[in-house]
Amino acid sequence: MSPVERPRVEGDREDEILRATVDLLTSVGYDRLTMDAVAREARASKATLYRRWESKAMLVIDALMRSKGMPEIEDVDTGSLRGDLIATFCGKHGIISAKTTSVLGAVVTAVSTDPEFAAIFRERFVAPKARVSRNIYKRAIERGEASPDLDLEIIVPALAGVCLHRMFMIGEQPDDATVERVIDNLILPAVLAQPLGTGPKSNPRTKSRNAR
Repeated sequence: MSPVERPRVEGDREDEILRATVDLLTSVGYDRLTMDAVAREARASKATLYRRWESKAMLVIDALMRSKGMPEIEDVDTGSLRGDLIATFCGKHGIISAKTTSVLGAVVTAVSTDPEFAAIFRERFVAPKARVSRNIYKRAIERGEASPDLDLEIIVPALAGVCLHRMFMIGEQPDDATVERVIDNLILPAVLAQPLGTGPKSNPRTKSRNAR
């Protein structure tokens, strides 16, 4: 049978394999996950897996992107920057959902040790979420909420970066209230159209002379 004629893995069977991959990923981590183990968990042959996915990295990324129950960040336009950020990053599909944190914890080492996985992860998992965030800030600029000189390269990953730092470095599981605190105390003050301290600079000596 030629490669073109080989049966495709799709539908419910594909969903079962993707769910099995996520379950194994969160229980044993990326390094210890194998195609054999996924095949056993999903009660499929390894040949079946390789018909659909060329490598473990491709399978895992597909599972992260398409497995049922995995969070999906949607571009929601609420009419305000704060509303957009809360609608996007809070709730069961937000960046701090239990499913998201367990999966990210399972792959964080692989991002720094497996170049193939890291490249695919950044292209297919991180980049789409970054595009949603970038759109949120661009709308804020168009509405006049954010400065037109806003450094998008810095601000786009800032919210997720703070929350993930608290989770992985400090050991504190963020919740929606934490995300809102980050938005209100860090993000919004940083992107105001006229941030404090950006007005005409005063000369202390001039101020002193005028006070005489």
